[in-house]
Amino acid sequence: MNRDEYMQCLKYRLRRLPKEDYDKAVSYFTEYFEEAGSENEAQAIHDLGSPELAADQLIRDIAMENAKEPVRDVRHGVSAVWIGILAVFAAPLGIPLALVIGVLALIFVLLILMLAGLLFTMAVITAVSSIPCIIIGVWMLFTSFADGIATIGCGLIGLGVGYWLVTGSIAFCKSIMHLTARMFGKIAKNRKSHTNRHS
Repeated sequence: MNRDEYMQCLKYRLRRLPKEDYDKAVSYFTEYFEEAGSENEAQAIHDLGSPELAADQLIRDIAMENAKEPVRDVRHGVSAVWIGILAVFAAPLGIPLALVIGVLALIFVLLILMLAGLLFTMAVITAVSSIPCIIIGVWMLFTSFADGIATIGCGLIGLGVGYWLVTGSIAFCKSIMHLTARMFGKIAKNRKSHTNRHS
């Protein structure tokens, strides 16, 4: 196997990574071969191991790094969770066990995301439904000032509660994604140390 064949196989194994991580990984391996030079290409391939093994190891390493970092935003959290799921499948487990862990992890993640989505939707509905209340309150000021003020007050309270619920549901989603990424990172780390002990 030469460098081009190795890189082609490696890219295929890394294709499910988020674009940013995929580009970094391909750049790292490209630089590795360039530094080794064409005369040391065979030795570089030998040192890296098979492209499948190198790709799986890299995915597990990224998952462990993500487990240490706090989630910056929802997009980063989704990427971290996805890489964690890939790391579980990349871990050297038996196929049935990997499938069971992967399916359970996916169900867990989907349930958490559905819960976070439900909380976010309820928060938005609370905030948006307060706007007509404020508008009606302004209109009522001309007919019954006290009722208008009370209605505007209720609308503003609803708007404030909706805002805090939206903010809270986003924070909840981030923390859940961080915890999930950490869980996958620990699984990948445990599998890595288990493999190292038996190799």
